[in-house]
Amino acid sequence: MNERPRLYAAVLWDHLERHRQMALVSGPRQVGKTTVCRSIGEAYLNWDNTDDRRRLLRGPASLAEVLQLDRLRARPLVAVLDELHKYTKWKALLKGFFDTHGDRVRLIVTGSSRLDVFRRGGDSLMGRYLLYRMHPWSVGECLRTGLPAGEIQTPAEPAPADWEALWEHGGFPEPFLRRDSRFTRRWRSLRQEQLSREDLRELAQVADLGTMEVLMQLLAERSGQQLVYSNLAQEIQVAVDTAKRWIDLLGRMHYGFIVRPWFANVAKALRKEPKWFLRDWSGLAEDGARAETLVACHLLKSVEGWTDLGIGDFELRYLRDKQKREVDFLVVRDRKPWFLVEVKLSDTTLSPSLAHFQAQTKAPHAFQVVINLPYEPADCFKAGQPVVVPAKTFLSQLL
Repeated sequence: MNERPRLYAAVLWDHLERHRQMALVSGPRQVGKTTVCRSIGEAYLNWDNTDDRRRLLRGPASLAEVLQLDRLRARPLVAVLDELHKYTKWKALLKGFFDTHGDRVRLIVTGSSRLDVFRRGGDSLMGRYLLYRMHPWSVGECLRTGLPAGEIQTPAEPAPADWEALWEHGGFPEPFLRRDSRFTRRWRSLRQEQLSREDLRELAQVADLGTMEVLMQLLAERSGQQLVYSNLAQEIQVAVDTAKRWIDLLGRMHYGFIVRPWFANVAKALRKEPKWFLRDWSGLAEDGARAETLVACHLLKSVEGWTDLGIGDFELRYLRDKQKREVDFLVVRDRKPWFLVEVKLSDTTLSPSLAHFQAQTKAPHAFQVVINLPYEPADCFKAGQPVVVPAKTFLSQLL
């Protein structure tokens, strides 16, 4: 398998040059966190290694000794602490270590699920970290792995082999780079098993794993659809609150993500059904669902990436009204609608919902993104009216 440079290496190098805070790197299992971080770090400790775990459990002073922080250095040591979220007291360890030794070391901390969860409550690490959310490969990352200057990039044509690999094998590094259908199928089922057995048992203490696996199966078949919690709860025979809690948990573990409808009134948006998308589109049998999920994952990578880089505050939403008119996605920048996206496989007849919702939201751009159209070397963000855009062009302008 060929190693290719990742965008996130440039992001983390930039962080190390400009900030003293810890870099917390969160993202799905097998997205490449360890590979990228180890390529940057000079010292590496992994919670899953029993020797390293013993050192970490001894506390901040022991960690400083292991990293030889009493040695004279021209610049601070770069140390990687991998899978630290599995330690229940990881926040206290990091706080104590950073407050005492933060001037002599630059820390990169990785974790699959819980690293960004604590931001919801009282945060003992406030001001001591910056969060970076890592995503699978995308069209933009196939074209550029340097630090982006702003949100939108100059359009460029993706290599046909990269485009086919993304469509067929998804964006997770191993299947994407290996490009072997038999391997991809085995990798996918193994990842599903690890998520449903190991991660759920370790991190969430879900007692009824069998029912949770049925829920995962149902959600895998419904990527791109609205989630009606009461119907789902009925299907798997659990309480509605349990179904909501489990879906939230699967989101935190990066199995999938929800996209909420856009309303200026936040309470209204929370009452309406969200849409659900898988993180890995490669296993979706239906081409329409695969197309919409591929674009959803590209948009999520962009909005989270732009936010993490401090370019602005971005959100991914969708639009639907009482007349059942709908647009697949709306990207919101600093609480203002920015551009609309309707995804089609081959249909180039412009959806009337785009013009309707563009007038309603005052969004500057509206795109009908068509998967099967050939690349067009034109900047789609120069168009103010609704426009049909090849997916290869549109996605090449994102992260």
